[in-house]
Order: sequence, then structure tokens, then C-alpha cells
Amino acid sequence: MTGSALRVGIHDLAFATAHQVLDLGALAEHNGVDANKYYIGIGQTEMSVPAADEDIVTMGAQAAAQILERHGADGIRTLLFATESGIDQSKSAGVFVHSLLGMGENCRVVELKQACYSATAALQFALGIVARDPREKVLVIASDVARYALDSSGEPTQGAAAVAFLVTADPALVEIEPVTGLYTDDIADFWRPNYLSTALVDGKFSLAAYLRSLEGAWSEYRDRGGVGFDQIDRFCYHQPFTKMAVKAHDRLVTIAGAGLDREARRAQLDASLEMNRRTGNSYTASIYVGLLSLLEHDDADLAGRRIGFFSYGSGSVSEFFTGVVQPGYRAVLRVDADARALDDRAPIGFPRYRRLHQDVDAVAGEDYATAVETPGPFRFAGVSEHVRRYERTTHA
Repeated sequence: MTGSALRVGIHDLAFATAHQVLDLGALAEHNGVDANKYYIGIGQTEMSVPAADEDIVTMGAQAAAQILERHGADGIRTLLFATESGIDQSKSAGVFVHSLLGMGENCRVVELKQACYSATAALQFALGIVARDPREKVLVIASDVARYALDSSGEPTQGAAAVAFLVTADPALVEIEPVTGLYTDDIADFWRPNYLSTALVDGKFSLAAYLRSLEGAWSEYRDRGGVGFDQIDRFCYHQPFTKMAVKAHDRLVTIAGAGLDREARRAQLDASLEMNRRTGNSYTASIYVGLLSLLEHDDADLAGRRIGFFSYGSGSVSEFFTGVVQPGYRAVLRVDADARALDDRAPIGFPRYRRLHQDVDAVAGEDYATAVETPGPFRFAGVSEHVRRYERTTHA
């Protein structure tokens, strides 16, 4: 954006994940395969596993609390919660977060759903709200727990994480540029019916659909006046597993006729993969976990550099857009805290992972209380009279 046009974008970005972790080597051992099938083949080493008292609300609240601790809640009149791990068919998960954080009552709270894409929809909606009135601030939360059936092909690509970001005028982190490219196609590559707690996926079809959507979104982005490939310095993709982002970037380089060798391609991408490699798939959050990873792990000074984003949600909706990293962005990051969030997770063995996975369905429709397990500031206390109960922990 140039001249006197209003600059709008991501002012701050915070991360949270579950407090347990399973090394994919344990899953490989159970499945009788070489661990490198996961470590190298799909580019994943670990997956975050929520305890019984952790879910999308507790992770989302923990991410958002970091934003409010730094900036306060004044001026935040909209909270958008993006997820495909919905906990209620009617009530927004964001309303629970709003209560846990003690935000003011003069606030609109909405949940958005379109597979892994909806956090980008929330970003675009937030940009419009701020552009209409620069006094506004919008809190966006993306939080998901990726679950597939036990012993399915999707099981190694599970995970859990959340991000929260504040969208404002004159952003301190990334200014989002106005041109976008969109692509929608009604397909059944990945979905979760109301009667299942695990997703269904046609793996090969979904990978092909992802790449086709990338080509379609990029084409419209360029047709609408978006910059050329050579004017984009780094890239962030939705990461169902990190190797998918590598495949996508290779495809985009070919589509754009960029002619980059492998080393040059990976230099544009690799830093964005570090955190997702360890959390596993976080659906709506994964592309913005990738952004945070890029900003924290790229050795270059990215101030003034342009990032290309490709957001994909199965079923399917996708978008390509760009943003420019702002001067002084490193001062906004929480590098040490984010490293601790990953390093301090409690390792669990395969039997406990398996039991936690199965227990999600075992308690469906019943009233129950959860044991206090999470070391985080918020917990899911259980269900009473069909109402989900959340609370701050004593160590909050």
C-alpha cells in the first residue's frame, strides 16, 4: 500500500499448544514402520496431544491472554474464533474465551468454519472492520485439534495448537496488502460429519486438490494485479504436514516459471516449517504458526520483505495474498516463550496417547468432570447438564 492509504495488518501474534507431546517414533514403532517415514517422508517429528482438560478453548484462551497482557482489551470490539474442531453446534467457542479473559461486554463474538481456511477468512473480515474505522481492533483466534481415526493413514498428521493475533491500523508485525486471489471448488477431499469426532480424508485426492487450488488462487491473484513471484521473498503455506508445503512451493515455482534450484526454493520456505514440524497439524492455525515460525527462525532481517501466503481449507476454499514485514518486528516476538511452550511439553508414551484418543468418544453425551492435568492457565472442567464448563487454574 502506498501514499496515504491506510495501513492495516497483524499487530501482534501469539502461540499456544497442548502440554503433552508424542514423538512420532512411538507411532512408527506401533505401526511397524521406519520412523523416517514420518520424520522425513511427511516432515513431522512430534504431535501435541491435549490432556483431558485441554481443548480448543483452553489453547485459544492461552494464546489470546498473551495479546491482552501486552495490549489490554480496550478497543477490541470484535473477537473472531476460527476452528474446525467445534465444541457446540450453536454457541461460539469464542464466547467461552471472552468470559475466561474477562473482556468487556461491548464485543461481537463469532465462530467461523471452513476447514483449515477460516482463520484467513477471519483475517480478511478483520481487515475490513479496521479499514472502516481505524479505531477498531480485532482479536482473531485460530485453534484446532486435528484428530483422525486410530490406525488410519491420517493418524501421523494429527496435532494441536492455537494462535491469536491482533488486527489493527499501523501494524507492528505484518502489513497485509489488499490484492488477493480466491479459488473455491465443491469437493469431498476431507470432511467430518456431525456424527464423527474424527475427520475423513481421501489423501491422494486432497493433495491434488490442494495443488489445483494453489494454481487457481495464484492465477486470480496475478490477474487482479498481484505482484510477480520475483517480488515475494518468503512464503507461508497451510501445513497439514510440512512436506505438503514443500510440494506446494515446488509447484508454485513451476507455475510462476521462476526457475529456482532446490536450495533457493527451500531458503524461501524452511524457517516457516520449524514449529509445525513439532506441533503436528493445527488446521486453521497452521499457516499462522508457520508465519510465527518464519519470523522467529529465519536468520535474515525480514523487515521490508514481502511474504506470500497460501491458505487452503478442504472442501474446498483457498486464498493467496501477501504481507510486508514491518521494521522492528523482532521486538514484537516472544521467541523464548514460544520455545518453552514446545520444549516444556510432557512426553507421553503410545498407550497414554491411545487412551486419550479413545476417551474423547467414550464420554460423548454424558455429564462428567475432568481431572486437573494441564499446567496451563485455563482448563476444561467437564460437562454438567450438557453445558461445557471452563475455569482458570490455581497456577494461572
